[in-house]
Amino acid sequence: MKKTLLATALLAVAATAAQAQSPSFGIKAGASLTNAVGDGATGFDYKNKFGFHGGFVANLPLSDVFSIQPELLYSMKGYRFRASDGLGGGPLVDKRQSLNYIDVPILARINAGGLFFEAGPQLGYLVSAKYSVDGNGNNSSSSYRSRDGYRKVDFGYAAGLGYQLAAGPGIGLRYNGSFKNFAEYYNGQGIRNSAFQLYLTYMLGGK
Repeated sequence: MKKTLLATALLAVAATAAQAQSPSFGIKAGASLTNAVGDGATGFDYKNKFGFHGGFVANLPLSDVFSIQPELLYSMKGYRFRASDGLGGGPLVDKRQSLNYIDVPILARINAGGLFFEAGPQLGYLVSAKYSVDGNGNNSSSSYRSRDGYRKVDFGYAAGLGYQLAAGPGIGLRYNGSFKNFAEYYNGQGIRNSAFQLYLTYMLGGK
């Protein structure tokens, strides 16, 4: 009788654990507000740049409270810079630095019902770079596409919070930053990526 009860209890625990560790997979997409930060950005009138990000998500529960979430994302980053013509005029030129990455964050999550908090490292690979100048007045518009002079690999971090159903929609707010300069030509000065991201997700699987 005791063996039967023990076996039943073990089966119940195993079933609960298996249910708690059921992975889920999904997609995410959202808007980003990005800029450049660090010593190399001090004294310059850098402005936020609007962009998008999106990709694929997996959530791997370790328990009902903790999970690991790797992601594969395409992320638009960069900044804007307004400059005058040097003759005392207003902001005549709008310069844009666009840096587009494949980002792979691997985040640890604390789940409290649908509410979650997350943080972890992020690795990025620069897939394209574009520098553009929007002409105004006597200035002409121009653009230049090249990854030369930029670091191809970006190592950083991400942290955020949000609300996610076990299966279905979710919403989140995240900040991610870089530990390394995105440009190779800033010797001795820091100029790094900075991004705030607001996103929606849709997950399948899970409980």
